[in-house]
Amino acid sequence: MLKILSTTASGLDEREFNEGEQIPAGVWFKLTGPTASELRDVSEAAGVPLDFLQAALDMEEPSRIEVEDDHMLIITNVPKFDDGSSFGYDTIPMGIVISRDYFLTVCLEENEVLDDFDNLHHLFFDTKKRTRLLLQILYKCALLYLKDLRIMNRRTDEIEQDLRRSMKNKELFLLLDLQKALTYFTVALRSNRNVVERLMRLFSNATVHHMVKLREDDEELLEDVRIEFDQAIEMVQMHGEILASMMDAFASVISNNLNIVMKFLTSVTIVMAIPTMIASFFGMNVPVPWQESTIGFVYAMVVALTLTISVTVIFWKKKMF
Repeated sequence: MLKILSTTASGLDEREFNEGEQIPAGVWFKLTGPTASELRDVSEAAGVPLDFLQAALDMEEPSRIEVEDDHMLIITNVPKFDDGSSFGYDTIPMGIVISRDYFLTVCLEENEVLDDFDNLHHLFFDTKKRTRLLLQILYKCALLYLKDLRIMNRRTDEIEQDLRRSMKNKELFLLLDLQKALTYFTVALRSNRNVVERLMRLFSNATVHHMVKLREDDEELLEDVRIEFDQAIEMVQMHGEILASMMDAFASVISNNLNIVMKFLTSVTIVMAIPTMIASFFGMNVPVPWQESTIGFVYAMVVALTLTISVTVIFWKKKMF
């Protein structure tokens, strides 16, 4: 899908792209799950290299920056919720291309990062201020990571409470999903943080200033972006360590519970074997004590019961039950 967006005094103008039309400067080309023909049309209309637009369509593309002539490509990994998992978050690459006259974004799927850049929030961004728009998108990306990490933290607490009551495999699998998501987030956040650092170096380079303008308030926003990504990295590391410790602790608890059950069953087996052993002795086809007595069975039962109670008391004192 291809949309052309431009901010005006009355709001955000959003329309379809007509092949062959002349696009004025200050326009935002927004591509979501684009077709090959849409990529070619935008490449020709905006004068952007086709490989810049195709780079973000690779799900395994890492975050990076590439500068070529009058074009800058920024690929950042943004968070997304994976509906195919019971509780799984993932990341997806999104490409941002800045040229002399245009601002372009490319992503395989719709994502929350660009949701706030609509007609309801048109006063807070300007498609003509490409540098600020880039930083606003990166800032929103960092905030989404922080929001998802807080959701994961609350979900971890809920799973912990369920595990304390049930100790079922389902909760352990949910923790495994969360740990996997944190791993994806860790890799994405570190690479995104490297992109921000590279941007800071590029903006201080005179060769880039002819493409983008870094105003004073943009410098403050760039610093805010760096701070938010640093905070997100610290949070994901902390949650990862907590989750790993929690899984180790519950694995130890489950193993300990299994040992307790096995110890109890072993003690019960030994105690129950005593009357069985006594009955086996007196059931042999050989002379045995009290075989001529009319109450010999009672004597045998008393012996079995006495031994059973004695062993039970000994095991109880040794906390085998």
